Amino acid sequence: MSMFAAPGAYDRAITVFSPDGRLFQVEYAMELVNRGATILGLRCSEGVILGAEENAEPLEEAEYSWKIFKVDEHVGAAIVGLSSDARILIDQARIHAQSNRLTYDEPIDTEIVTKRICDIKQLYTQHAGVRPFGVSIIFGGVDKTGGRIFYTHPSGTYRGYKATAVGAGRETVLGILKEEYREEIGLEEATKLAVKCLVKALEARQLPPRIKIVVIPSETKKMEMLSDDKVEGYMKELGLGK
Repeated sequence: MSMFAAPGAYDRAITVFSPDGRLFQVEYAMELVNRGATILGLRCSEGVILGAEENAEPLEEAEYSWKIFKVDEHVGAAIVGLSSDARILIDQARIHAQSNRLTYDEPIDTEIVTKRICDIKQLYTQHAGVRPFGVSIIFGGVDKTGGRIFYTHPSGTYRGYKATAVGAGRETVLGILKEEYREEIGLEEATKLAVKCLVKALEARQLPPRIKIVVIPSETKKMEMLSDDKVEGYMKELGLGK
């Protein structure tokens, strides 16, 4: 009996590396993420912004299609991929945030909650009989270190960004961000930029401009979701979504 797996069979178990050092199940999870609805996060001089494309069925209650969640008063999370997987990770993030308040009597740092979730993701790339979480999360928050944006990969790695995007419209959004993003812009201007990025990403795929935007101002350190009317106001001001 051959000691090697049959050609092309290296994706049957998450614990098996291919001969060229790849974990195919992690790559499949990332492909799922790349096909999902676009999410973005950006920080500015006055806080952080999270945004997401929101696509609901005509008879669906809109709030159940949201892709942005409150982790704590000062930390939000935008998700792309399997929402069922994301729900479990968001619950864990909330538990860590509350545990931190009970233990240390202070709000959790955005990077710490990101690391805790990535610890869970990493475990699911290393044990037989499981699969990776098919979700990427952008955590955004304002803590004692300032405004922070972190992107998490299905493998369990994470990186800090000034501005980033994931999902099907990623290339469109990153193209606009590279041209127009500046770290010193204020919250209002940064919010308009987030609206523009998401609407343009939807237009590029000929989809209706339905988006959600969340802001966490440095002044209050409290997450607030913008109303649909306010987002539509920004779209009209920018001449978008006609």
